[in-house]
Amino acid sequence: MVEKNKEYILDIVGTGYEGEGIAKINGYPIFIEGAIEGEKVRALIVKVKKNFAYGKLIEVIEVSEDRVEPKCQYYKRCGGCSVQHMNYNKQLEYKHERVKDCISKIGGLDENLVKFPLGMARPERYRNKVQLPVGIVKGKLSIGFYAPRSHNIIDLDICLIQDKVADIVTKIVREWMEKYNLAPASIDGIFNKKGLIRHIMIRRGFKTNEVMVVLVSTDEKVPYITELIENLKENIDGLKSIVLNINKAETNVILGQKCISLYGEDTITDYIGEFKFNISLLSFFQVNPKQTEVLYRKALEYAGLTGEETVFDAYCGTGTITLFLSQKAKKVYGVEIIEEAIHNARKNANSNSVDNAEFFVGKSEEVIPNLINEGIKPEVIVVDPPRKGCDIKLLDAIGEAKPERIVYVSCDPSTLARDLKILTEKGYEVKEVQPVDMFPHTSHVECVVLMSRIEK
Repeated sequence: MVEKNKEYILDIVGTGYEGEGIAKINGYPIFIEGAIEGEKVRALIVKVKKNFAYGKLIEVIEVSEDRVEPKCQYYKRCGGCSVQHMNYNKQLEYKHERVKDCISKIGGLDENLVKFPLGMARPERYRNKVQLPVGIVKGKLSIGFYAPRSHNIIDLDICLIQDKVADIVTKIVREWMEKYNLAPASIDGIFNKKGLIRHIMIRRGFKTNEVMVVLVSTDEKVPYITELIENLKENIDGLKSIVLNINKAETNVILGQKCISLYGEDTITDYIGEFKFNISLLSFFQVNPKQTEVLYRKALEYAGLTGEETVFDAYCGTGTITLFLSQKAKKVYGVEIIEEAIHNARKNANSNSVDNAEFFVGKSEEVIPNLINEGIKPEVIVVDPPRKGCDIKLLDAIGEAKPERIVYVSCDPSTLARDLKILTEKGYEVKEVQPVDMFPHTSHVECVVLMSRIEK
C-alpha cells in the first residue's frame, strides 16, 4: 500500500495526459509532475486516492536524454508551460502518444490513423494574446499568471511564449500603478471591492504588428489614465487601440460587457493566409497564428473541395475557417451561437470580398437541421467545437444530413475520440487524424480529422 508523506524511489514507465511521469507500484499508478518516461526518481507521495496517487518530484536519480533545463525562470511556480522540461521533439512524441491513446481507448479506433504532430520550427514567443491578472500578493503588487489550481498570482516580468510586446506593456502598467498608488481588485486571491485594476489584456497582430491594450477595471473612472495612455503611445510600436473594459462583478469572468475606447480604434487587424480579420477585444481569434494557418490549410485539404460543394461550418466563430473553405467551395454556411462573433464574421467576409459565405446566429444543433429541412444538403460538414466537444443533437443532425466528408477540428483529444466513436456508428470512417502543435511547452494539442461516409 502506497503511503502519504513517504518517499519512494520509482521508475517512470509512462506519461500522463497532462505530461506527468507515471510510476507504478504493484500496478498502482503514481503521477509525478516534472518526471520523464525512462527516468528513475525520488518522489514524495502527497495525495493518495483509491485508484491512483500523486507524487512530488524530489530528485532525478537517472536522467532522461530528453530532459532539458527550462529556459523560463518561473517554470516551477507558474505551471503554464508544464512540459518545458522535455526537449521539443519529446514534447511532440508525448502529444502523439496522448492522441493515439485517446483515439484507441476512448474512440475504439486504430491508433495508426494518428499522424505525427506538425510542430513549429521556433516554438517560442508564439502567442498573440495574453490576459494577466493583477493583485496584491503578500503586500506586493503582482502581475502575472495564476499558479496551478489556485488564484495565487505568480508575479513575472517576462513570458517566453508571449509576444515581447506583452512584457513591455506589463512593465509600463506596473510602473504606472506603483507611481500613482492604484489599488488592484485582488488581495491574496480575494476580491477587493475597493480595488480598481483587475486584468491587463494585450493582443498583437502577427503579420500587421498592430497592438491592442485592454485595461480591465471595476470602475469607469480611472485616475491618471491619461498618463498611462501617453506612456503607452510613446513606448509601444504599432499601438492601434487602448480600451477600458468595465467588470464590476465579483466573479472569475475576466471581461465585462462594457467597453470604452481610450485611444485609437476598437479593433486591430491580422491575417491568416490571404484573409484579413478585424479583431475586437471580445473576439475569439486563435492565439498561435502561425500554426493556425497550418491547421486551417490541413482542414481545407481534408475538405477535398472542387468548387461544386456546399459546406456547413459549425461553431464557426468569427468565420476564420469559413473564409478558408470559401476559397474552393460553391457555398459555405457558418453557424455560431455568439451574435457578436457572427457580426464580426459577416464583416470579415465583406472586407475580404467573399460573397459565397452566409452566416447564422444560433445553436449548430438547431440551425443545421433547419437548413437541411429547407433543402440545403451539404457535401462537407466542418466542426470546430469548444473543449467539451459536439452536442449530441449536432452529431445526430450530421448523421441525418449524410455529408460525403466530415472535417473535425478539436482542441481536446478525449472529447474528439468520444465524438468520432459516435460518428463511426452513424456510417462514417476515420481516414486520418493530424495533430497540430498549437501550444508548444504545454500539454494542449489540437487535431484535425478527416471522416468519410461509408453507408450510402
